[in-house]
This record gives sequence, C-alpha cells and structure tokens, in this order.
Amino acid sequence: MTVVDEVRAVLLSLRGVYDGREPIDELTHALQCAGHALADARDDELVVACLLHDIARSPLVLDDDPRHEQVAARWLRPRFGARVGWLAGAHVAAKQDLVAHDPSYALSEESRRSLAAQALEPPDPALVGDPRWPDALDL
Repeated sequence: MTVVDEVRAVLLSLRGVYDGREPIDELTHALQCAGHALADARDDELVVACLLHDIARSPLVLDDDPRHEQVAARWLRPRFGARVGWLAGAHVAAKQDLVAHDPSYALSEESRRSLAAQALEPPDPALVGDPRWPDALDL
C-alpha cells in the first residue's frame, strides 16, 4: 500500500468519528482545517499537518498512548517528515497557549470541556522557542 492509499484510508475512516459531543465528525474537521490553510496560502507541509493533526482519532491508527497529538506525530513523521510530525505533536500545547494568552481565541463547547480536564500548564520552552512554533499556533 502506498502512503497516498494509506492516508486516504485513514482519512476516510474518520467519517462518523466524533470527538466527544462535537457537531462535526473528524473527517469534516480535518478537511475544514486544511481548507483554511489552503485559503490562507500556507505551505504544503502546514496544509498536510492541518489535514492530519488529529489522525490518531482514526480506528486505523492504533496506539495505547492517550496523548493523541503524540500518536499523530509518531504516525506522521516517517510518512511526511519532521516538520509535519512536529506540528501535529505541538498542536495541543499551542491550543492551550492560545487559550491562556489570546482572549480572541474561540473554542467549541467540546474543546472547552476537554481543555478543562487537562492540566493547563505553560508549554515546554523548547516548543515555544522552536522556529516552527508560530505555525503550530496557526494550525
């Protein structure tokens, strides 16, 4: 199976998969995120990271690690490279940082619920100091 076939299968497996009580499924969320990146004329790697950042929610991407962003990073890195994997792995920390520092950043009701269950800590200085951090915030 090629990477294209594998990604297609994994993406399609997200149809009907919901994150808690979100009103849209994970496939729609992935396509919306990638669509925003395309509309903003972002580079290909950021578009791919936007499309696949929640890939760990797929039933085809099995892993015992409860940190879906780390599962996604491990799955993406060998297929799309270090930057795409890093961006996916940093997206939860970036969301937490945005919530803490950007009053205009809006979350869905389900995201607010899941964030309340997480320990809201400052992001790892190694993440924030990385030159890719602004792209993680955009993702």
